[in-house]
This record gives sequence, C-alpha cells and structure tokens, in this order.
Amino acid sequence: MISWTWFHKLGSPKWFYGISGRLLPWLSIAAALLLSIGVVWGLAFAPPDYQQGNSFRIIYIHVPAAMLAQSCYVMIAIAGLVGLVWKMKIADIALQCGARIGAWMTALALLTGSIWGKPTWGTFWVWDARLTSMLILLFLYLGLIALGHAITHRDSAAKACAVLALVGVVNIPIIKYSVQWWSTLHQGATFSLTEKPAMPAEMWLPLLFTALGFYCFFGAVLLMRMRLEVLKREARSSWAKAEVAQALGLEAGA
Repeated sequence: MISWTWFHKLGSPKWFYGISGRLLPWLSIAAALLLSIGVVWGLAFAPPDYQQGNSFRIIYIHVPAAMLAQSCYVMIAIAGLVGLVWKMKIADIALQCGARIGAWMTALALLTGSIWGKPTWGTFWVWDARLTSMLILLFLYLGLIALGHAITHRDSAAKACAVLALVGVVNIPIIKYSVQWWSTLHQGATFSLTEKPAMPAEMWLPLLFTALGFYCFFGAVLLMRMRLEVLKREARSSWAKAEVAQALGLEAGA
C-alpha cells in the first residue's frame, strides 16, 4: 500500500520537483567523488594489461558509457510503459529527457570503442554484431528525439514515443548477447556484477567506481533536465510560478 502511494505521488509534477530537489545534491556529490576516484585510479595507477598495454585504459570510459547507454534505454522503455498504462506526465518527461542523455552515452561508447578498436583490431570500425547493434541503439535514441519534436500534440507524441521505446527494447538483449550468439571480434563482458571479475582487483575496482559514478552522473543530469521540463510544462500552475519566482529572487539576492 505504501509503495503504491509513493508511486502515485511520483506522478505528481509538484511532488517530483520537491523530492528531486533534495536528491540532486547527493547524486551530484556522489558522481563527482566516484568519477574522480575511478578515472584517476584507472588512468594513472592501474597496471597495464599484459596483452593490450596501456591502450586498455579506455575501458574506464568505454565500458561505463556502454552499460549506461543500455540501462538508460531500459529505463525509458519502462517510462513509456508507465505512461501508456497510468498516463503519468512524469513518465513522458523521463522518456524525453532520458533519450537525450542515452544518445550521448551511446555516441560516447561508439567513439571510445572505435578508438580502442584501432590498436586492437587494426581498424576503427567493423560491422561486428555488437558494434552494429549499438549503432542501431543510437538510431533508436535519435528516432525517439525526432519523433518527440515532430508531433506537436503532446499526448500524441508521448504515446508514439512510448510505443517506439517499447518496440526498440528488443535490441537490448541483442546487444548483450551478441558476442555469444554470433562469432564477433568484440570481446565478452569486461565487467559483470554477477560473475567473478577476470581482472585483478587493482584493475576492476577503479572500473567499478567509474561505473557507479556514471550512473550517479546520469541520475543527476536526468533530474536536472526533468526539473526544467516540469517547470516548462507546468508554467501556468501557481506552484511552478512560485518556484521560478523564488529561484529568480535567490539569484537577484546573490
């Protein structure tokens, strides 16, 4: 009963704006600390790989970006389902804002993967199953963003984007299991929460810090974008006007 009450509260733009404002500083601090520790440890102090040398260090950016790109799409697909079933405004806002962040993370994963591929495979790009399915993920994100802008009626745009997000989620298991289903150049999972790491602790621990930092960073940026979108959509409500006035008053006072 309590969980359902919380769930329905989350659908209220005013309640979401208030609770997200309290969470945002903690997520921002956690992201800064975790990323600082993980990136510095991984890039400067982790030992070189016995096969790839120092070129392996790009995993401290590539792997968290790829993980987050896939997790973000699952999140927006769930938001799309919630929007279709329970008609929550916040769900559509989460989908639209999350799609933009997911697109950037996917692009970052593809870029760093190409940089990694040059010394490892001798080329920046191959039509490998993992790379191709990640490219499809980027196109899905861009399609969601474009569709959201192309349809002017907000409710119709929300429904169309939700359906596309749910249809596109089938690509996520393809990405995850592509290296097992097909013969690919891409190596298997570098990092998993369910299996014992194949790397020594001084190599996988900074990766863990960086991955957690990426997720906290995603949470902070998502909340910031959603808060702005909530104020934009609720601009005529008295509470939104009060929040904007308070923020402008604080800025003027500062």
